[in-house]
Amino acid sequence: MIFRTAALALAALAAAAPAQAEEAPAAPENAELAHLLEGRVAGEPTDCVPTRVNARMYIIDKTALVYDTGRTIYVNYTRYPEVLDSNDVILIRENFPRLCKTTHIELRDPFTPSFSNGSIFLTDFIPYKRASNAN
Repeated sequence: MIFRTAALALAALAAAAPAQAEEAPAAPENAELAHLLEGRVAGEPTDCVPTRVNARMYIIDKTALVYDTGRTIYVNYTRYPEVLDSNDVILIRENFPRLCKTTHIELRDPFTPSFSNGSIFLTDFIPYKRASNAN
């Protein structure tokens, strides 16, 4: 009986570990992303961000989707970052005032735009603000 209880407890801990790892913003391992976020502080993850006319959206290879509004840089590490390629074209068919983790985003080959390279499955957006503007 003790063995069964211990086994169930270990199984519960193992099942909870991936959920905890996804919630905490990881330190950027990519040099390009680390340089981009230098001097910035991570805020609370959010599932939606407001869209801005002059915002830039781009991909950092095999790392993240970046949404840069100027004051705030939102980083989305996506569910499958290994498929991210900065040469791909980002296609968003929805026209909403917010970009959410449920937003359908496709990747297209720039040389054959009719060919889809797949979809991006978003996770929470992590906002990064300059340390002096973090409050």
